[in-house]
Amino acid sequence: MKIALFPGSFDPVTKAHVDIVKRSVGLFDKLYIGIGHNSTKPGFLPVDKREQMLRAVFETEPKIHIVAYEGLTVDFSKSIGAAYMVRGIRTVSDFEYEKAIAQMNHSLAPDIESIFIVSKPGYSSISSTIVREILRYGGDVTQFIPKEALAYL
Repeated sequence: MKIALFPGSFDPVTKAHVDIVKRSVGLFDKLYIGIGHNSTKPGFLPVDKREQMLRAVFETEPKIHIVAYEGLTVDFSKSIGAAYMVRGIRTVSDFEYEKAIAQMNHSLAPDIESIFIVSKPGYSSISSTIVREILRYGGDVTQFIPKEALAYL
């Protein structure tokens, strides 16, 4: 069985995240969306709300499982039996950052392979960070967020 983990903060989930999930789910028998606790970023939304949001977005996809976790992502990957880690790449800077993480993860867990999915051009400017800023100042984020997630904001 091919099991993958798509880790992230999903704070909030964006259409760019959804695109990466939809394009990668067919490659695996089971895809976990792991909501990681990032010690360097304070959360905008509580983890339980992010879980609810993701469940609403992907409720019709039986191969997708939503799980929150703490600690090293490679350790969590091992605990769920994931041999693959899916990462979305929007920009060159994303690639450099993700490459460094993939290399470190490979040093820690050589049996877990990183899979990079390049975002579609229309989604390359969408990031949770930018969406959070728009939300903080009362802006309209409907074009960046899946409609199923809007009720949780």
